[in-house]
Amino acid sequence: MIMKNNVGVMLVMIAGLLFTGVAAGAADDTPAELAKKSGCTACHAIDKKLVGPAFTEVAAKYKIQKNADVMLAAKIKKGGAGVWGVIPMPPNSSVTDENMLILAKWVLTQ
Repeated sequence: MIMKNNVGVMLVMIAGLLFTGVAAGAADDTPAELAKKSGCTACHAIDKKLVGPAFTEVAAKYKIQKNADVMLAAKIKKGGAGVWGVIPMPPNSSVTDENMLILAKWVLTQ
C-alpha cells in the first residue's frame, strides 16, 4: 500500500514539474514567483510540510553550512532521496543553473 501511495505522489510531482514548463523565469520575477513557476511549490510550502519539507525546515537545517546555497542548488538540479524521508525529490533539469542558485539562496532566507 505504501509503495502505491509513493508512486502516486511521484506521478503528481512529475506532472506538476512538466506542466510548469521550462523555468527560465522573467528577469523581474521574485524568488517566490520563480519557485512557483519552477514547480517547487507543488511539493514545498514556506512554513509547512507538503510532499517535501517546508522551506523553513530546509533553511534551518542548512543555513549555517558553508556553501549551503551551492549545495542546495545542486540538489534542486539533481533531485535526491533519503534526507527528508522516503519520497524522493525528482531532478529539476528545466531550471537554469542561475535560477537554481537564486532559489537556493531564497530558501535559505526563510
